Amino acid sequence: MQGEDARYLKRKVKGGNIDVHPSEKALIVQYEVEATILGEMGDPMLGERKECQKIIRLKSLNANTDITSLARKVVEECKLIHPSKLNEVEQLLYYLQNRRDSLSGKEKKEKSSKPKDPPPFEGMEIDEVANINDMDEYIELLYEDIPDKVRGSALILQLARNPDNLEELLLNETALGALARVLREDWKQSVELATNIIYIFFCFSSFSQFHGLITHYKIGALCMNIIDHELKRHELWQEELSKKKKADILLEWLDEDPENQTLRKDYEKTFKKYQGLVVKQEQLLRVALYLLLNLAEDTRTELKMRNKSIVHMLVKALDRDNFELLILVVSFLKKLSIFMENKNDMVEMDIVEKLVKMIPCEHEDLLNITLRLLLNLSFDTGLRNKMVQVGLLPKLTALLGNENYKQIAMCVLYHISMDDRFKSMFAYTDCIPQLMKMLFECSDERIDLELISFCINLAANKRNVQLICEGNGLKMLMKRALKFKDPLLMKMIRNISQHDGPTKNLFIDYVGDLAAQISNDEEEEFVIECLGTLANLTIPDLDWELVLKEYKLVPYLKDKLKPGAAEDDLVLEVVIMIGTVSMDDSCAALLAKSGIIPALIELLNAQQEDDEFVCQIIYVFYQMVFHQATRDVIIKETQAPAYLIDLMHDKNNEIRKVCDNTLDIIAEYDEEWAKKIQSEKFRWHNSQWLEMVESRQMDESEQYLYGDDRIEPYIHEGDILERPDLFYNSDGLIASEGAISPDFFNDYHLQNGDVVGQHPFPSSLGMDGFGQSVGILGRPATAYGFRPDDPYYYGFGPR
Repeated sequence: MQGEDARYLKRKVKGGNIDVHPSEKALIVQYEVEATILGEMGDPMLGERKECQKIIRLKSLNANTDITSLARKVVEECKLIHPSKLNEVEQLLYYLQNRRDSLSGKEKKEKSSKPKDPPPFEGMEIDEVANINDMDEYIELLYEDIPDKVRGSALILQLARNPDNLEELLLNETALGALARVLREDWKQSVELATNIIYIFFCFSSFSQFHGLITHYKIGALCMNIIDHELKRHELWQEELSKKKKADILLEWLDEDPENQTLRKDYEKTFKKYQGLVVKQEQLLRVALYLLLNLAEDTRTELKMRNKSIVHMLVKALDRDNFELLILVVSFLKKLSIFMENKNDMVEMDIVEKLVKMIPCEHEDLLNITLRLLLNLSFDTGLRNKMVQVGLLPKLTALLGNENYKQIAMCVLYHISMDDRFKSMFAYTDCIPQLMKMLFECSDERIDLELISFCINLAANKRNVQLICEGNGLKMLMKRALKFKDPLLMKMIRNISQHDGPTKNLFIDYVGDLAAQISNDEEEEFVIECLGTLANLTIPDLDWELVLKEYKLVPYLKDKLKPGAAEDDLVLEVVIMIGTVSMDDSCAALLAKSGIIPALIELLNAQQEDDEFVCQIIYVFYQMVFHQATRDVIIKETQAPAYLIDLMHDKNNEIRKVCDNTLDIIAEYDEEWAKKIQSEKFRWHNSQWLEMVESRQMDESEQYLYGDDRIEPYIHEGDILERPDLFYNSDGLIASEGAISPDFFNDYHLQNGDVVGQHPFPSSLGMDGFGQSVGILGRPATAYGFRPDDPYYYGFGPR
């Protein structure tokens, strides 16, 4: 039959152009196939031409390859290339050899972003060359014994690996149905058979338009069952091998008679068998997982996989040593990790502990894709904790010196640096010197966003700042920030300036430079950071009056306090700046004369819903009541004390704290306000009891418990504070004949109903009227982001 067909079919192959592959180390050979059907007399009846191409991959090509020899070998082995084109092939190979060295890091990343196609596996490599016209014969082999099924599937696979044949195979429903049936029934009988058939469907899965075919034959679900089964088999193999190894070690230690050599040989034989089985199994796993990865383009299909525990299978597969398989597994996990449900499954499987062994690793593609997976996972706080716990911090820091991984490693480290308790740990690595070097070597006006953001986070920690400022660190940062007017770099400098100690004193040399930037001519974001930096400089020896006068800052500050004159962020920094300079007596007087206090009160009215504004404005009042000139203005010429009394019981703890301390100072210097403040404090501390007494309504039966006297007049007539018989003394309620006024509390004060001290406003400002320490209040923390450094907590567990 075949001979009879050959008389009527004429096939002619004509070679064409040769070119290099755009991204791989490969040559592309263009050729034309002309098929003609001849009649009985040999005359052509029907003809068709088809443009085809063959890719010749050159895996051995490197910088030391002998191009001449390789070109000769390519021409000899590829029948599509005429020997006359040897020189052309040699030139193309020479180009490929040099192009590889000039690949940029970005191109490498793009190339490695998707795993490579699986190579021909054992069982696929047969001497016979498949022909699309012999498909019926190959299908018949699928109905024979296992060896014939393996041969038939390998031949069909040869055809499927050429994308030009896929559409024709798609039309052959008999072949596809037979392949799906054989896989479903016989995959446990032969790993090679299962690998071949899954690979055939994998070839279809590389094209989205063929995914419906794979879904129709339920190949995805079958692959998941196969993967699950193979992973369990691998666990059993390992258990068996482990038992034999323990027995071998025990006998070796006992050093008994030579007959025990049999056990050792048995172990070695088992180990070799195990290695062979693992190789074949990993080939199967790789092609099955790749098929599933292609199908996971559709999120609905991906959800079905997730419901069948794909994440658990993939994380288990991370224990393997095969680089190509690991690249595929990590790529799949990276794709899945963008969904929270999948990420939570990875947390359950302790994925970070499994990934840490891959950093660093010799395989560039595997390291690159692992870092990208870690970046996705680092958005989760619990997983960031785990990364630090397993020791990833120094490993990631070491990668900052490698240009290929610097950017992605920095992004992961940036996420870790967002947690306050981990900021100080960077001081014990060589991270900060590397970052400073990158900052100073940056040639662009604007520093890379990832780099400067990372530096801003690290500068919020005091230990890190000491390293940043070593040598000429601060000088170089200031020089660059002022030269390029970079608001983000100035934000980093602002973070540096907030730490007390020797680093803050370094800023004295730059006060003038910073003050010179405070003007309407500069970019607002940059001015905000400069103002914030100056406001952090609470240095006693700094002559703020000279700074204000020389750079004419008072009119600028006053102008910005007007409602609507500037954005809230800038106005807030102006208020904080006023609070800082008000520590100086002469500066406070200068500001009071300029009319800034009424402007602050007006701003307080306008921003009374904003806790940040309220807190910082009250802090300015607190600073000003220390000085005689401004104290008199605040107490006698403004209603600031009344505002403070209203805010004394604010929900915000920081506002209450600043209010209490400010009112205590006001009360010491003004008797009238002292009485009002003391009365309000008494009301507040006893509010629940007073409310109960004032609002209690007794029913008719209850009032006789107290005799014939009516209780209402004592409750409802007059101010409750004029009822001295309701005050407590050390023995209980004070007797009614010992009537005293609230002035009593100028000598003794109460805390929870007990007499606990003397005059509530001593000159030392040691305690307030209710036993709370006054002292010198520090500037309240702003919402800008500063938080006290937390010590590293070693006790956190897995999330």
